[in-house]
Amino acid sequence: MLALPLILIAYLAGSLSAGVIVARVLGLGDPRQDGSGNPGATNLLRLGGRRAAAVTLLADAIKGVIPVVLAHGLGVDGAALAAVGLAAFMGHLYPVFFGFQGGKGIATGLGVMLAWAWPVGLMALGCWVLMAAVFRLSSLAALTSFALAPLALLATGYPALAAGGAIMALVTGWRHRGNIQRIAKGTEPRIGKRQT
Repeated sequence: MLALPLILIAYLAGSLSAGVIVARVLGLGDPRQDGSGNPGATNLLRLGGRRAAAVTLLADAIKGVIPVVLAHGLGVDGAALAAVGLAAFMGHLYPVFFGFQGGKGIATGLGVMLAWAWPVGLMALGCWVLMAAVFRLSSLAALTSFALAPLALLATGYPALAAGGAIMALVTGWRHRGNIQRIAKGTEPRIGKRQT
């Protein structure tokens, strides 16, 4: 029974869309309507620069970490812990406070992975950084790191969390379907390129 309120708390925490809040504070408009239309750190980088992106990235990651750490501290594990992490992730994608129009969940998902199993979270983060540095495509970096994370969770003895990671990977692929098409066409915007 303890897991149910924690899942709700995680969803509500995930629903706090940092990108929208940061953009409003800095007078950048609504990132869901400008640039790529995604209220994540990559679009905030394009619209408002490094400061806006850094704050958004950190806040989105933290809201993935805190609910999972709280649940773990209260003795929740296994499938219930996976559900708490997924709730935070889905809250970011479909935030109740912002008309269910959220981002793609990469920073929040990485935060969840770090809290689930920090070595796997660091592996996923390292994979993202490497892919982003080489290809300058945030979407490709996200797709690669999220695809590898469930395998790493399974290999390190976390089958329930691996199932949760697999769901996140599938949802990430779905949310990035437009990006995948643009990657194939060679029209996907590079990291740091401002939208005009």
